[in-house]
Amino acid sequence: VCPSFPRCKTCGEYIYKGKKFNARKETVQNEVYLGLPIFRFYIKCTRCLAEITFKTDPENTDYTMEHGATRNFQAEKLLEEEEKRMQKEREEEELNNPMKVLENRTKDSKLEMEVLENLQELKELNQRQANVDFEAMLKQYKELEEEQRRKEQE
Repeated sequence: VCPSFPRCKTCGEYIYKGKKFNARKETVQNEVYLGLPIFRFYIKCTRCLAEITFKTDPENTDYTMEHGATRNFQAEKLLEEEEKRMQKEREEEELNNPMKVLENRTKDSKLEMEVLENLQELKELNQRQANVDFEAMLKQYKELEEEQRRKEQE
C-alpha cells in the first residue's frame, strides 16, 4: 500500500489514488497561499460511508487530512524535511565560520569529481557492452538462411 493513501478511521478501508468520488468542494475562508485559494473536499468512505474531509496544500503540492481518515507514514516527506533542515544547519554554520565554507566547498567538489568519474566509468562500460558488429550478424543470418534453403531443396 502506498504511504500517501488515506485510510478510513472508521473501517480501515484504504482510499486509493484515482478512485472516483462524488465530492463536495468548498473554498476555505481566510486561507490563501500565494494568491491560490485552498479548497476543502468532503467525500464518503467507499465501504462504510463515513465522511472524510481533506484540504489542498499548494505549498507542498499535496493535501492534508482533516477528519475521518489518516494518512500512512510518509517517508518521502520526512526525508525532504530532513534535507531542508540539514541545508539550513549548513548555511547557518557557514555564516559564522569562513573555514567551514571552504571545507564544504572542497567536500562538494570532491563529491562532484567522484560522481563524474563514476559516470564516465558507466559510459565506458556501456560502450564496451554495446560493441555489436552488425555486419557479422547479417552475414551469419544470411548463412543460416542459405543453409535452410539448401536443406529444403534437398
